[in-house]
Amino acid sequence: MFIITIFTGEELSIVENNKISHVAVVGSGAMGSQIAMVCALAGYPVTLQDIEQESLDRAKAFLKKQMDSRVEKGRFTRVEVDSAFDRLSFTASIEDLSNANIVIEAIVEKLDAKRELFAKLDKIVAENTILATNSSTIVSSKLADVVSYPENVCNIHFFNPVLVMEMVEVVKGPHTSEETAAKSMAFVESIRKTPVLLKKEISGFIANRILGKLMDEAVFLYENGYATHEEIDLVCKKALNHPIGPFALMDLTGIDVNYFVRMQRYNESGDEKDKPARIVAEKVEKGELGKKTGKGFYEYDEKGIRVGVLS
Repeated sequence: MFIITIFTGEELSIVENNKISHVAVVGSGAMGSQIAMVCALAGYPVTLQDIEQESLDRAKAFLKKQMDSRVEKGRFTRVEVDSAFDRLSFTASIEDLSNANIVIEAIVEKLDAKRELFAKLDKIVAENTILATNSSTIVSSKLADVVSYPENVCNIHFFNPVLVMEMVEVVKGPHTSEETAAKSMAFVESIRKTPVLLKKEISGFIANRILGKLMDEAVFLYENGYATHEEIDLVCKKALNHPIGPFALMDLTGIDVNYFVRMQRYNESGDEKDKPARIVAEKVEKGELGKKTGKGFYEYDEKGIRVGVLS
């Protein structure tokens, strides 16, 4: 059993038997930046790395805006937020991750890019460093063969928005050691999230496999003219008591994410049914990726507030 010490005040207190004293996150998009902030808020020194300095600058501005809002609403004190930012560093150099005990990858959902990254990390980090992918589609066994210590590799899957969502799926591949799984579970608890351990791999894990079935049916109903996407979202909220409808959710997470997930699944299975839906592919081709581009199934202003409905 792991005993978790909650961070308080200015001093950092990480449990001794967790053996994680520095966190690195690779990829400063919406997911990566929020994962980094959650870890910093829990008391860990965190390094957020991205190859693009512009992306790092956007991440810093995004996190400042998010955390200022939470201070105004009384969810955090100014001291807590400022202390977290003091523990959070931003870098474009992957070599700066050498002292991390755990690295969480949150880059684009493309297998080749992730394999290339893990091979680079293998040359930089210590032999006992946990290498985790945030992917819910690409299982860690597809990455483990490019590193020297595959027993340290696993999936640690956060949900968007990470600053709000409590659940985290930890997935043990056939190569993952019991120690890595246990340390990963304890780490997730230490950042005040609720982990669930999947004892073997399956693409999509639990939540997204269930959600995927709902998404597929929602898109089928929309594409075949049974109802508008707005009406389908409304039914899911009012009849099923979901906090957000499937089309609004795609806009939130990024329609391109849905596209890449389905393409990865199609590349693995060769089954035409696994391909992205026609409307999803069309949105990606147009660059209408959801909230981050200001247009998806819905339209958003510069503050990310929904202002209209698109066909």
